[in-house]
This record gives sequence, structure tokens and C-alpha cells, in this order.
Amino acid sequence: MGALDGKVAIVSGAGKNIGREIALTLARDGATVVVNGRGDQAAVDAVAGEIEAMGGRAVGHLANVADEAAVGAMVDRAVDTFGGIDIVVSNAGLRRQTPFLEMGYAEWREILSVALDGAFLLSRACVPHMLPRGGGAIVALSGISNRIGTPNRCHVSASKSGLEGLIRALAVELGPQGITANCVSPGAIDTVRGAAAGQMPSTMREDGVPARRKGTTGEIAAMVHHLVGPNGRFITGQTIHVNGGAYLT
Repeated sequence: MGALDGKVAIVSGAGKNIGREIALTLARDGATVVVNGRGDQAAVDAVAGEIEAMGGRAVGHLANVADEAAVGAMVDRAVDTFGGIDIVVSNAGLRRQTPFLEMGYAEWREILSVALDGAFLLSRACVPHMLPRGGGAIVALSGISNRIGTPNRCHVSASKSGLEGLIRALAVELGPQGITANCVSPGAIDTVRGAAAGQMPSTMREDGVPARRKGTTGEIAAMVHHLVGPNGRFITGQTIHVNGGAYLT
């Protein structure tokens, strides 16, 4: 018996890296997981297969979280298949590095649409299904960039700043209904970076981190697990920094 037995979770951007580890971690503790991705069906199916191989329940589902209709269809599938929703993890985001003066409005909007609009649409679609179950947990993945300032990523920083504001507002508004809302803000994490992400900024390299190493996806997943589990029910409206001391609140 796990602490999350009977819980149903949707994890966006869960085909690889941090999202994959979050999905696996929640499943190991008993949660049923909808593994979301935007374009790689094989990747989300592989993660769902890992969960099923360990005896859990999961389904891979492609949906662009910036598309309201696609999000609605995914949430409907989760409810129809598994009976409800208890946990939402908004991890989906796009990594880009573009100098400010070379950045077009279309790219600006694309980055914000996934990280910020996507978190809004996913939360808005899921909360009505949490209420009949006595509450739930929302966790969004922010990042260190908007705290320390990172060149060529003003759109990413803006999206994450907005995301933290959204989460604080949801915590206050939904708290009386038993729903918590928090952000987890990773620092430099040992993941596979896509080509569009470019090189890791110098401010996030190991020699600039007091811990003198990168974090692991497991360390981020462990914090998410704590926030959505029974021991995290009195934590809400917070941004929890997991960065080895690279940014100090």
C-alpha cells in the first residue's frame, strides 16, 4: 500500500527528464498516472509501460497543453478511464535561447503559451474534478532563471514569473476547498538538453553552485512527491527552490 493509492495524477511534459521521473515516482507510491507529452507518442507510451511493468496503472496521452480543446479531451479521458483527478503536475515547458533583440513576438507567445497558459488550462480543467474528491494538489515547475536573471531567455523567465503568481493566487482561492498549489523551482539539473535549449548558462554550471554538482531528476521528483502526498497538505502557495545553493531566498 502506498500513500498515493487511489490517487489519479496528470503529469505534463512527462516523456523524459524531470517529468518522466515525477511520473515514475508518483506511480511507485501508488498513484495512477496520465503521462502527457506534446509530440512523441513513443516516449509517453514508454513511460506508461515502465509504470505498468512495476505493477502500476498509467496511460500515455499526447496533448498540447496550450490547446484548450486538447487539454479538455485529456482530462475527460482521465476521468472516464480512472474515475477522477487528484494531482496535477504542470511540468511542460519549452527551452529556448534567443537574444532579446532577435526574439519575435511569435516565439515570445509560444514559450508563454506552454509554461503559463498551459498551467492555467490544465488546472482550470482539473479542479472541477478534484472538488468532489475532497480536494487535491497542483504543482507547477518553475525555474531558477527568473530569479537570477539569465541572458537570452527573457521569455522563459517571464513565463516562470507569471507561473509563480498564478500558483500563489490558486493557493489562496482554492485552499478552502482542500486544494494546495505550489511551485518547485529547479536549479541546474542533470538532464538531456534539446538542441533548442543551447548550452547551459555559465551562472548555472557546477563550479558556480555551492553544492558543486548538478541536481538529479530524482531530487526534483521527491519534492513534488512530498508536496502532493499526505505530509505536504499544510504547504501551499510556496515556491520551493531545489538548486544546491545557486539561489538563496
